[in-house]
Amino acid sequence: MSIIFDLVQNNISFSLERGNKVAYILLILGFVLLIKGADLFVDGASKIARAFHVSPLLIGLTIVAFGTSSPEATVSIIAALEENAGVAIGNVVGSNILNISLVVGVAAFIYPLKVESETIRKEIPFTLLASVALLILISDVQLQAVNENLITRGDGLIILLLFSIFLYYIVEVAKNSRDKMKKEKKEQESVSWGKYILLTIGGLLGIIFGGELVVRNATDIALSFGMSETLVGLTIVAIGTSLPELITSITAAIKKESEIALGNIVGSNIFNILFVLGTTAVIHPLVVNSKIILDILIMIALTGVLLIFSRTNFKVGKIEGGILVIAYILYMIFIILRN
Repeated sequence: MSIIFDLVQNNISFSLERGNKVAYILLILGFVLLIKGADLFVDGASKIARAFHVSPLLIGLTIVAFGTSSPEATVSIIAALEENAGVAIGNVVGSNILNISLVVGVAAFIYPLKVESETIRKEIPFTLLASVALLILISDVQLQAVNENLITRGDGLIILLLFSIFLYYIVEVAKNSRDKMKKEKKEQESVSWGKYILLTIGGLLGIIFGGELVVRNATDIALSFGMSETLVGLTIVAIGTSLPELITSITAAIKKESEIALGNIVGSNIFNILFVLGTTAVIHPLVVNSKIILDILIMIALTGVLLIFSRTNFKVGKIEGGILVIAYILYMIFIILRN
């Protein structure tokens, strides 16, 4: 009997070991897809910007931002359908904090991020406005003296209305950018723009599937080492859903496409709050844990810090980047101790 037990145990150990090896291989494959996908994505997006005579910042605010936010959108919408409001809201707020601090910080540390005056005067303040609007809409207990905080379907429609205002602004910026760049002497790329669209789509698919492989297999590996599910969720999964923004912004910084890097983050944060949360609330009203209010206040504070840093010489430099990275580390320590 003991021999049979030993054989079964050895077989299980072998299966787990083989499973771990597969997880490591898939993890490496995920990183390869992420890095190569981001490389193609940034190249394709910047070429599209030039081919269609629009600024790289605009591409960063739209195509790149919406594309890299697809994991957050998927997670939050599925969470809403499964009536898991904590995941839906926590995913958006946590990703935005990571974007503002870690992603901007690492990208700026690699190569100082140039900040356009329009970004300082309009886009970052609009992100701040969206964050404050979210705080007001969820503070039902504090403002209306009710029993619980909710994001109702009506709140969701208001948030989506704000998103439509942002889209209108983007259309106006696109028109002005196109007219301005047409006046400048540019290389004609009308023949090959279709190829760049395919490159961009291919790169985006690589980012999405690569991010999925990294999150899933890194989680399996971490659990096999005895990490708790809570700790894995707060670290690996939280960072994993923002890996597309992180890798894309780092790649853009290395390629010195700083407008795409910063536009990606600002656009992603606006998209996360206004489209993702607006859509999830319309699908199903969200009951909000009061703890998340403090995280939203931290998100607002970090957005304000980014605005201040952006106003210094119209760039976010290495020192500012280092401060933002330290801020994220401190936040991670805080949420681990809190939970």
